[in-house]
Amino acid sequence: MIPVRNIYYMLSYAFQALQEQNLRDADIELFDNVQELLTEILIRGVKLQVKRGLGHEYIPYVKTIAAVKGKIDVSETIKTRSILRRQVVCNYDDFSCDTKLNRIIKATLTTALRMNILPSQKKEVRKLLVFFADVSLINPEDINWNLEYNRINQSYQLLVIISKLLIKGYIQTQSEGKTRVQDFIDEQRMSRLYEKFILEYYKKHYPMLSPSASQIKWQLDSGNADLLPAMKTDIMLQNKRSVLIIDAKYYTHTTQIQFDKHTVHSGNLYQIFTYVKNKEFELRETNHEPVSGILLYAKTDEEILPNEDYVMSGNRISVRTLDLFCDFESIAAQLNRLVDSIARLEF
Repeated sequence: MIPVRNIYYMLSYAFQALQEQNLRDADIELFDNVQELLTEILIRGVKLQVKRGLGHEYIPYVKTIAAVKGKIDVSETIKTRSILRRQVVCNYDDFSCDTKLNRIIKATLTTALRMNILPSQKKEVRKLLVFFADVSLINPEDINWNLEYNRINQSYQLLVIISKLLIKGYIQTQSEGKTRVQDFIDEQRMSRLYEKFILEYYKKHYPMLSPSASQIKWQLDSGNADLLPAMKTDIMLQNKRSVLIIDAKYYTHTTQIQFDKHTVHSGNLYQIFTYVKNKEFELRETNHEPVSGILLYAKTDEEILPNEDYVMSGNRISVRTLDLFCDFESIAAQLNRLVDSIARLEF
Protein backbone atom coordinates (compact mmCIF):
# COMPACT_ATOMS: atom_id res chain seq x y z
CA MET A 1 0.00 0.00 0.00
CA ILE A 2 1.32 3.46 -0.92
CA PRO A 3 1.84 5.52 2.27
CA VAL A 4 -0.93 8.04 2.90
CA ARG A 5 1.67 10.81 3.04
CA ASN A 6 2.76 10.05 -0.53
CA ILE A 7 -0.85 10.01 -1.77
CA TYR A 8 -1.12 13.51 -0.31
CA TYR A 9 2.03 14.68 -2.10
CA MET A 10 0.84 13.18 -5.38
CA LEU A 11 -2.47 15.00 -5.02
CA SER A 12 -0.63 18.21 -4.12
CA TYR A 13 1.38 18.13 -7.33
CA ALA A 14 -1.51 16.98 -9.49
CA PHE A 15 -3.92 19.66 -8.23
CA GLN A 16 -2.34 23.03 -7.59
CA ALA A 17 -5.28 24.21 -5.47
CA LEU A 18 -3.90 22.04 -2.67
CA GLN A 19 -1.06 24.55 -2.35
CA GLU A 20 -3.47 27.00 -0.67
CA GLN A 21 -2.43 27.71 2.91
CA ASN A 22 -5.41 26.07 4.63
CA LEU A 23 -4.92 22.88 2.63
CA ARG A 24 -1.15 22.69 2.56
CA ASP A 25 -0.63 22.40 6.31
CA ALA A 26 -2.78 19.29 6.84
CA ASP A 27 -1.11 17.16 9.50
CA ILE A 28 -1.18 14.01 7.39
CA GLU A 29 0.80 12.00 9.94
CA LEU A 30 -2.48 11.56 11.83
CA PHE A 31 -4.19 9.68 9.03
CA ASP A 32 -4.18 5.90 8.81
CA ASN A 33 -6.07 5.57 5.54
CA VAL A 34 -6.95 7.34 2.32
CA GLN A 35 -10.55 8.01 3.41
CA GLU A 36 -9.27 10.10 6.31
CA LEU A 37 -6.85 11.99 4.07
CA LEU A 38 -9.41 12.80 1.38
CA THR A 39 -12.01 13.75 3.99
CA GLU A 40 -9.55 16.14 5.65
CA ILE A 41 -8.78 17.80 2.32
CA LEU A 42 -12.52 18.08 1.62
CA ILE A 43 -13.24 19.55 5.08
CA ARG A 44 -10.56 22.19 4.70
CA GLY A 45 -11.61 22.97 1.15
CA VAL A 46 -15.29 23.33 2.06
CA LYS A 47 -14.38 25.60 4.98
CA LEU A 48 -12.58 27.88 2.51
CA GLN A 49 -15.58 27.82 0.20
CA VAL A 50 -17.96 28.66 3.04
CA LYS A 51 -15.78 31.66 3.92
CA ARG A 52 -15.94 32.80 0.30
CA GLY A 53 -19.65 32.06 0.20
CA LEU A 54 -21.44 29.10 -1.34
CA GLY A 55 -22.01 29.41 -5.05
CA HIS A 56 -25.44 30.63 -6.14
CA GLU A 57 -27.20 30.29 -9.47
CA TYR A 58 -30.58 31.16 -10.95
CA ILE A 59 -32.46 27.88 -10.62
CA PRO A 60 -35.63 27.33 -12.70
CA TYR A 61 -38.68 26.23 -10.69
CA VAL A 62 -42.20 25.15 -11.61
CA LYS A 63 -44.44 25.45 -8.55
CA THR A 64 -48.07 25.81 -7.63
CA ILE A 65 -48.31 28.91 -5.42
CA ALA A 66 -50.86 31.41 -4.17
CA ALA A 67 -49.08 34.57 -5.31
CA VAL A 68 -47.98 35.10 -8.91
CA LYS A 69 -44.25 34.77 -9.37
CA GLY A 70 -42.50 34.81 -12.71
CA LYS A 71 -44.65 33.50 -15.57
CA ILE A 72 -48.02 31.81 -15.14
CA ASP A 73 -48.31 28.43 -16.85
CA VAL A 74 -51.93 28.75 -17.97
CA SER A 75 -52.29 25.25 -19.41
CA GLU A 76 -50.91 23.56 -16.27
CA THR A 77 -53.02 25.77 -14.04
CA ILE A 78 -56.18 24.70 -15.92
CA LYS A 79 -55.11 21.03 -16.10
CA THR A 80 -54.43 20.78 -12.35
CA ARG A 81 -57.48 22.94 -11.45
CA SER A 82 -55.22 24.96 -9.19
CA ILE A 83 -57.39 28.03 -9.67
CA LEU A 84 -60.11 26.31 -7.61
CA ARG A 85 -57.70 26.38 -4.68
CA ARG A 86 -56.86 30.02 -5.44
CA GLN A 87 -53.44 29.03 -6.72
CA VAL A 88 -51.60 29.18 -10.04
CA VAL A 89 -48.75 27.19 -11.57
CA CYS A 90 -45.78 29.50 -12.14
CA ASN A 91 -42.46 29.19 -13.91
CA TYR A 92 -39.79 31.34 -12.28
CA ASP A 93 -36.06 31.57 -11.57
CA ASP A 94 -34.75 31.86 -8.03
CA PHE A 95 -31.21 32.88 -7.05
CA SER A 96 -30.37 29.90 -4.89
CA CYS A 97 -27.49 27.92 -3.42
CA ASP A 98 -29.28 24.70 -4.40
CA THR A 99 -26.88 24.20 -7.31
CA LYS A 100 -25.50 21.02 -8.84
CA LEU A 101 -22.05 21.66 -7.36
CA ASN A 102 -23.38 22.26 -3.86
CA ARG A 103 -25.54 19.14 -4.12
CA ILE A 104 -22.44 17.09 -4.92
CA ILE A 105 -20.59 18.51 -1.92
CA LYS A 106 -23.55 17.88 0.40
CA ALA A 107 -23.91 14.30 -0.88
CA THR A 108 -20.20 13.69 -0.27
CA LEU A 109 -20.24 15.16 3.24
CA THR A 110 -23.26 13.04 4.09
CA THR A 111 -21.59 9.93 2.68
CA ALA A 112 -18.41 10.69 4.64
CA LEU A 113 -20.34 10.25 7.88
CA ARG A 114 -20.69 6.54 7.00
CA MET A 115 -16.99 6.11 6.23
CA ASN A 116 -14.06 4.92 8.29
CA ILE A 117 -12.86 8.37 9.33
CA LEU A 118 -11.83 10.00 12.61
CA PRO A 119 -14.54 11.00 15.13
CA SER A 120 -13.16 14.54 15.05
CA GLN A 121 -13.65 14.60 11.27
CA LYS A 122 -17.25 13.44 11.59
CA LYS A 123 -17.82 16.29 14.02
CA GLU A 124 -16.40 18.80 11.52
CA VAL A 125 -18.52 17.33 8.71
CA ARG A 126 -21.71 17.75 10.76
CA LYS A 127 -20.81 21.40 11.42
CA LEU A 128 -20.31 22.02 7.70
CA LEU A 129 -23.60 20.36 6.74
CA VAL A 130 -25.43 23.17 8.60
CA PHE A 131 -24.37 25.56 5.80
CA PHE A 132 -25.99 23.22 3.23
CA ALA A 133 -29.45 23.20 4.87
CA ASP A 134 -31.06 24.77 1.79
CA VAL A 135 -29.30 22.40 -0.62
CA SER A 136 -31.12 19.28 -1.86
CA LEU A 137 -29.72 15.92 -0.84
CA ILE A 138 -29.13 13.66 -3.84
CA ASN A 139 -28.19 10.00 -4.20
CA PRO A 140 -24.40 9.80 -4.66
CA GLU A 141 -24.83 7.03 -7.24
CA ASP A 142 -26.92 9.36 -9.43
CA ILE A 143 -24.30 12.13 -9.67
CA ASN A 144 -23.36 13.20 -13.19
CA TRP A 145 -19.67 14.04 -12.96
CA ASN A 146 -19.53 15.70 -16.38
CA LEU A 147 -19.27 19.29 -15.24
CA GLU A 148 -18.09 22.56 -16.74
CA TYR A 149 -16.21 25.18 -14.80
CA ASN A 150 -15.84 28.90 -15.34
CA ARG A 151 -14.32 31.89 -13.60
CA ILE A 152 -17.17 32.00 -11.08
CA ASN A 153 -17.24 28.36 -9.96
CA GLN A 154 -13.64 27.23 -10.54
CA SER A 155 -13.01 27.15 -6.78
CA TYR A 156 -15.23 24.06 -6.69
CA GLN A 157 -13.07 22.05 -9.08
CA LEU A 158 -10.77 20.50 -6.47
CA LEU A 159 -13.71 19.89 -4.12
CA VAL A 160 -15.51 17.93 -6.83
CA ILE A 161 -12.38 15.93 -7.69
CA ILE A 162 -11.95 14.93 -4.04
CA SER A 163 -15.69 14.22 -3.79
CA LYS A 164 -15.51 11.91 -6.78
CA LEU A 165 -12.57 9.99 -5.29
CA LEU A 166 -14.40 9.62 -1.97
CA ILE A 167 -17.76 8.60 -3.39
CA LYS A 168 -16.46 6.28 -6.11
CA GLY A 169 -14.12 4.63 -3.62
CA TYR A 170 -16.88 4.21 -1.04
CA ILE A 171 -19.38 2.77 -3.52
CA GLN A 172 -16.75 0.38 -4.84
CA THR A 173 -15.68 -0.98 -1.46
CA GLN A 174 -19.25 -1.28 -0.20
CA SER A 175 -20.52 -3.07 -3.32
CA GLU A 176 -17.76 -5.63 -2.98
CA GLY A 177 -18.60 -6.16 0.67
CA LYS A 178 -15.20 -5.09 1.95
CA THR A 179 -13.39 -1.94 2.99
CA ARG A 180 -9.76 -2.69 2.24
CA VAL A 181 -7.99 0.65 2.32
CA GLN A 182 -5.57 -0.18 -0.48
CA ASP A 183 -8.55 -0.71 -2.81
CA PHE A 184 -10.29 2.54 -1.87
CA ILE A 185 -8.89 4.39 -4.87
CA ASP A 186 -9.05 1.86 -7.68
CA GLU A 187 -6.38 1.18 -10.29
CA GLN A 188 -8.01 3.33 -12.96
CA ARG A 189 -8.18 6.46 -10.82
CA MET A 190 -4.72 5.85 -9.36
CA SER A 191 -3.41 5.53 -12.92
CA ARG A 192 -4.74 8.99 -13.81
CA LEU A 193 -3.35 10.46 -10.59
CA TYR A 194 0.02 8.80 -11.23
CA GLU A 195 0.28 10.27 -14.74
CA LYS A 196 -0.79 13.76 -13.67
CA PHE A 197 1.50 13.72 -10.64
CA ILE A 198 4.60 12.95 -12.74
CA LEU A 199 3.71 15.59 -15.34
CA GLU A 200 3.08 18.27 -12.72
CA TYR A 201 6.25 17.33 -10.84
CA TYR A 202 8.35 18.03 -13.92
CA LYS A 203 6.38 21.19 -14.68
CA LYS A 204 7.26 22.51 -11.22
CA HIS A 205 10.91 21.41 -11.00
CA TYR A 206 11.99 21.31 -14.65
CA PRO A 207 10.12 24.14 -16.42
CA MET A 208 13.14 24.63 -18.71
CA LEU A 209 12.23 21.30 -20.34
CA SER A 210 8.73 22.48 -21.31
CA PRO A 211 6.92 19.47 -19.79
CA SER A 212 3.64 18.72 -21.53
CA ALA A 213 1.24 15.96 -22.51
CA SER A 214 1.84 16.67 -26.18
CA GLN A 215 0.28 14.97 -29.16
CA ILE A 216 2.56 13.41 -31.77
CA LYS A 217 1.57 13.46 -35.42
CA TRP A 218 1.64 10.33 -37.52
CA GLN A 219 4.47 10.60 -40.04
CA LEU A 220 2.77 9.08 -43.08
CA ASP A 221 4.22 8.54 -46.54
CA SER A 222 0.66 8.35 -47.88
CA GLY A 223 -2.90 7.92 -46.71
CA ASN A 224 -5.30 9.83 -44.47
CA ALA A 225 -4.59 9.90 -40.72
CA ASP A 226 -8.21 10.62 -39.73
CA LEU A 227 -8.91 6.99 -38.79
CA LEU A 228 -5.64 6.48 -36.96
CA PRO A 229 -5.71 6.73 -33.14
CA ALA A 230 -4.33 9.89 -31.56
CA MET A 231 -0.82 9.62 -30.13
CA LYS A 232 -1.12 11.65 -26.93
CA THR A 233 1.87 11.32 -24.64
CA ASP A 234 1.64 11.25 -20.86
CA ILE A 235 4.79 13.36 -20.43
CA MET A 236 7.11 14.90 -23.02
CA LEU A 237 10.28 16.74 -21.97
CA GLN A 238 12.37 18.62 -24.48
CA ASN A 239 14.98 21.30 -24.97
CA LYS A 240 16.71 22.56 -28.09
CA ARG A 241 18.31 19.22 -29.01
CA SER A 242 16.79 16.45 -26.88
CA VAL A 243 13.37 14.88 -26.42
CA LEU A 244 12.29 12.37 -23.78
CA ILE A 245 8.84 10.75 -23.92
CA ILE A 246 7.59 9.12 -20.70
CA ASP A 247 4.65 6.74 -20.67
CA ALA A 248 3.45 6.35 -17.06
CA LYS A 249 1.85 3.00 -16.20
CA TYR A 250 0.08 2.14 -12.95
CA TYR A 251 -0.74 -1.58 -12.97
CA THR A 252 -1.28 -4.28 -10.39
CA HIS A 253 1.34 -6.32 -12.28
CA THR A 254 4.29 -4.59 -13.96
CA THR A 255 4.98 -7.52 -16.32
CA GLN A 256 2.89 -10.01 -18.23
CA ILE A 257 3.41 -13.75 -17.91
CA GLN A 258 3.34 -16.13 -20.87
CA PHE A 259 4.46 -19.72 -20.54
CA ASP A 260 5.95 -18.93 -17.11
CA LYS A 261 8.07 -16.16 -18.63
CA HIS A 262 7.87 -12.55 -17.46
CA THR A 263 7.90 -9.96 -20.25
CA VAL A 264 7.14 -6.25 -20.63
CA HIS A 265 3.50 -5.63 -21.54
CA SER A 266 3.63 -5.88 -25.32
CA GLY A 267 1.04 -3.17 -25.96
CA ASN A 268 2.98 -0.72 -23.77
CA LEU A 269 6.23 -1.41 -25.62
CA TYR A 270 4.63 -1.07 -29.05
CA GLN A 271 3.06 2.21 -27.94
CA ILE A 272 6.23 3.90 -26.66
CA PHE A 273 8.20 2.63 -29.67
CA THR A 274 5.60 4.13 -32.02
CA TYR A 275 5.70 7.45 -30.17
CA VAL A 276 9.50 7.62 -30.25
CA LYS A 277 9.91 6.66 -33.93
CA ASN A 278 7.25 9.08 -35.16
CA LYS A 279 8.76 11.91 -33.11
CA GLU A 280 12.22 10.97 -34.39
CA PHE A 281 11.02 11.19 -37.98
CA GLU A 282 9.29 14.51 -37.30
CA LEU A 283 12.66 15.96 -36.18
CA ARG A 284 14.66 14.38 -39.00
CA GLU A 285 15.70 17.73 -40.54
CA THR A 286 16.85 19.28 -37.26
CA ASN A 287 20.11 18.94 -35.35
CA HIS A 288 19.04 16.79 -32.40
CA GLU A 289 19.97 13.88 -30.18
CA PRO A 290 18.04 10.64 -30.83
CA VAL A 291 14.60 10.76 -29.20
CA SER A 292 14.38 8.63 -26.03
CA GLY A 293 11.44 6.91 -24.40
CA ILE A 294 10.73 5.48 -20.97
CA LEU A 295 8.02 3.11 -19.81
CA LEU A 296 7.69 4.13 -16.17
CA TYR A 297 5.76 1.62 -14.09
CA ALA A 298 4.68 2.19 -10.50
CA LYS A 299 6.61 -0.32 -8.42
CA THR A 300 4.71 -3.28 -6.97
CA ASP A 301 5.71 -5.91 -4.41
CA GLU A 302 6.45 -8.45 -7.16
CA GLU A 303 9.84 -10.18 -7.18
CA ILE A 304 10.57 -9.46 -10.86
CA LEU A 305 10.55 -5.77 -11.74
CA PRO A 306 11.68 -4.30 -15.08
CA ASN A 307 14.84 -2.22 -15.10
CA GLU A 308 16.27 -2.37 -18.60
CA ASP A 309 17.63 -0.16 -21.39
CA TYR A 310 17.30 -1.04 -25.05
CA VAL A 311 18.55 0.68 -28.19
CA MET A 312 16.02 0.11 -30.97
CA SER A 313 16.99 1.33 -34.43
CA GLY A 314 19.11 4.06 -32.88
CA ASN A 315 16.67 5.18 -30.16
CA ARG A 316 16.96 4.37 -26.48
CA ILE A 317 13.85 2.78 -24.95
CA SER A 318 14.04 2.21 -21.20
CA VAL A 319 11.75 0.32 -18.84
CA ARG A 320 11.84 1.52 -15.24
CA THR A 321 9.83 1.31 -12.02
CA LEU A 322 9.09 4.23 -9.70
CA ASP A 323 9.08 3.26 -6.02
CA LEU A 324 6.15 5.04 -4.36
CA PHE A 325 6.52 3.13 -1.08
CA CYS A 326 9.53 5.14 0.17
CA ASP A 327 9.71 8.69 1.56
CA PHE A 328 8.85 11.46 -0.86
CA GLU A 329 12.42 12.79 -1.02
CA SER A 330 13.44 9.42 -2.49
CA ILE A 331 10.59 9.54 -4.99
CA ALA A 332 11.75 12.97 -6.12
CA ALA A 333 15.33 11.72 -6.43
CA GLN A 334 14.16 8.87 -8.69
CA LEU A 335 12.29 11.28 -10.96
CA ASN A 336 15.30 13.60 -11.07
CA ARG A 337 17.64 10.75 -12.07
CA LEU A 338 15.40 9.82 -14.98
CA VAL A 339 15.88 13.27 -16.42
CA ASP A 340 19.52 13.79 -15.45
CA SER A 341 21.07 10.48 -16.51
CA ILE A 342 18.84 8.64 -18.95
CA ALA A 343 17.48 11.49 -21.03
CA ARG A 344 20.88 13.20 -21.37
CA LEU A 345 19.14 16.56 -21.58
CA GLU A 346 21.25 19.70 -21.59
CA PHE A 347 20.38 22.43 -19.09
